[in-house]
Amino acid sequence: MLRTLLEQTGRFEVRVTEEFRGAGPETLAPYDVVLLNYYESRKPELRWGERADTALMNYVRGGKGLVLYHFSAAAFDGWTEFEKMCGGNWRPNNGHHSARHDFKVDIKDKEHPITRGLAASYPEPNDELYANLRWQPEGSFHVLATAWDDHSLYRPNEKQAIPGAGLNQPMLWTVDYGKGRVFATALGHDPDAMKSEVFRVTLARGTEWAATGGVK
Repeated sequence: MLRTLLEQTGRFEVRVTEEFRGAGPETLAPYDVVLLNYYESRKPELRWGERADTALMNYVRGGKGLVLYHFSAAAFDGWTEFEKMCGGNWRPNNGHHSARHDFKVDIKDKEHPITRGLAASYPEPNDELYANLRWQPEGSFHVLATAWDDHSLYRPNEKQAIPGAGLNQPMLWTVDYGKGRVFATALGHDPDAMKSEVFRVTLARGTEWAATGGVK
């Protein structure tokens, strides 16, 4: 579905790589942007290895693009440079969500190329609302859109220790990593959630921005 959404815009030629372990710089050299849809489930045998890790890090740092999709933010706990690339990550005691529900995505930066011209808010039907990620220092990432995490939707003892009735949580954000660009989306848990307008539009725009630095 991710491939279809991008190719339908007419702006992307997409290749899917299901096995990146052992990859190197030659693997990524033909491409302008990588969309990461991967979680190694904390299994050492599913870690990529130093050569592949370094290839992705140098690829982005050298001026190419990375798109971090949904639960990929939970990958590679302990890989410091990956966490710097991501801006925010799902980590032990950092990262949770209430039951899937309808919520509203509010655009916070209306001048960024990814969000320029969009409405002030969009419905996001029946999706997971990620909350309480482990964030890099303020100023190292840029929030494009947020959603209100209503703490009353959590079952007793389910919510991590966050006071108050709720909190605006980043849903879309960017990171400058070296000369490269990273776009992250916490939206789009499954094919049903991917049908929303805000997910489809921002995925395409965010991927183009990560690849080129602009959005046509």
